[in-house]
Amino acid sequence: MIRLTRKSDQAVDTGVSLTLTYDQRIRSRLRVLLDDGREAGIFLERGICLRDGDSLISEDGLAVRVRAGDEALSCVRCDDPLLFARACYHLGNRHVALQIGPGRLSYPHDHVLDAMLRGLGLEVGLEQAPFEPEPGAYGAGHHAHDHRHHHDG
Repeated sequence: MIRLTRKSDQAVDTGVSLTLTYDQRIRSRLRVLLDDGREAGIFLERGICLRDGDSLISEDGLAVRVRAGDEALSCVRCDDPLLFARACYHLGNRHVALQIGPGRLSYPHDHVLDAMLRGLGLEVGLEQAPFEPEPGAYGAGHHAHDHRHHHDG
């Protein structure tokens, strides 16, 4: 089995690729099949998030290009900046990973969240597409920050 032990942000095109969903790209330990069918294992430090185009390097120097795989996403398009901001606020308040673009947001498909956004007056569609959410205020892919909420009183 090929042991992928290091991440490189530089895209290296060796013709070897690995297609992963977002949930797979945030795991530090994972048994996978490369797109050419060979078995591999991912062994990375915790907290690393792989992005589309990153490379994984094996112990023997093989570079494998990471590709974001299609997955079921709920998608909203909105030209009203206030309504768009409200949608992002309510989803963010529920700690939902969001991919945000001009007048467009998407998140892993969830019928309960879809119903909430429809209740705000938005149309929610479903599509199969790669998911590249915002990395967050604490940096790209680092999940080790203190996430407790502190309140006065």
